[in-house]
Amino acid sequence: MREKASIITAKPGKQEIFITREFNAPREVVFKALTDPEIYATWIGPRGLKTILEKFEPVNGGSWRYIQKDAEGNEFAFHGVNHEVFYPERIIGTFEFEGLPEKGHVLLQTLELEELPDNRTRMNVQSVFQSVEDRDGMLMSGMEVGVNDSYDRLDEILERMLKEV
Repeated sequence: MREKASIITAKPGKQEIFITREFNAPREVVFKALTDPEIYATWIGPRGLKTILEKFEPVNGGSWRYIQKDAEGNEFAFHGVNHEVFYPERIIGTFEFEGLPEKGHVLLQTLELEELPDNRTRMNVQSVFQSVEDRDGMLMSGMEVGVNDSYDRLDEILERMLKEV
């Protein structure tokens, strides 16, 4: 059983997914891990995939694109635009997986960081999809494993960052 898991909520018939995860790090440190390209590339995505950031602009109006490669050389690309990056509280932006047969399956994501006692942080993410079918497709893609693996890796990075301070 996983020590810390993300809480993923997706109500039937709705176009959204909610993810909640708590981290044992101050909000400013978590925000840095979300917006520093060198740190971000080390934790985003499941273990076993290497992430290459082609573009990473964590500012209002900035865009991003990354490619993840597996051991067999398969590539998976993602891109989006940051609509709001508000230190250290919130990031609002779009997300699109480039591997779908048709383009335009974009979701809008709002990520908020909430300060908790004892220098801890709660991350609340709301992803709104264009359709229930898009949302259900994301759920069936194995995203829960990827989300938990990514955030487990982020936990490890945050622990290392705090030891270096």
